[in-house]
Amino acid sequence: VEGVNMIKKSFDEFLEKNSDGNFYYLTTKGKLRYSDAQFKDNDYFMFGAETKGLPESLLKENYNKALRIPMKPVTRSLNLANSANIVLYEALRQLGFPGLSHEGHLTK
Repeated sequence: VEGVNMIKKSFDEFLEKNSDGNFYYLTTKGKLRYSDAQFKDNDYFMFGAETKGLPESLLKENYNKALRIPMKPVTRSLNLANSANIVLYEALRQLGFPGLSHEGHLTK
């Protein structure tokens, strides 16, 4: 219980410090596809634990910002790292890949 309270306190502090940001919640329970969202600076992505995802109470409060990655109906979920990469690179693509090299060069 103490650990859960510490996480809740840390999460509340994070939300308070970043109240100007736009939050998206990634879940297999979302109705909106991640690729249909229009990302911008100061957006934040919330992912849950690989074994249980985000708390349903949090999803209910923010269901209009609950995004999902399309997958086959028989698939339970994707690996958390892969899911984060898919969504992050879509956001970076929409923003024009800021701070990333846009050209590669051959070594010889």
